[in-house]
Amino acid sequence: MDNDRKTILDWTESEVALKYGEKRHVRYKVYKSGNRVYQEIRDVDDSPIHVLELPQGMALEKSSYEVLLRYVLLDVVNA
Repeated sequence: MDNDRKTILDWTESEVALKYGEKRHVRYKVYKSGNRVYQEIRDVDDSPIHVLELPQGMALEKSSYEVLLRYVLLDVVNA
């Protein structure tokens, strides 16, 4: 773990709506490392899914993180 890593949002569980009524339970956290911000997504069993670098200068709220979760699960992981 980087010494300069700072937690913005600690591990949060979420149920993400996917296509055709499917849902997936995941956990995510948001942290800052240096001047970059990341959203780390893991399965509820703690296996890694994806780490997304968030756009600089974008002030995000929890609802925005949830939208990004769906994007990652639908478009990035399943690509």
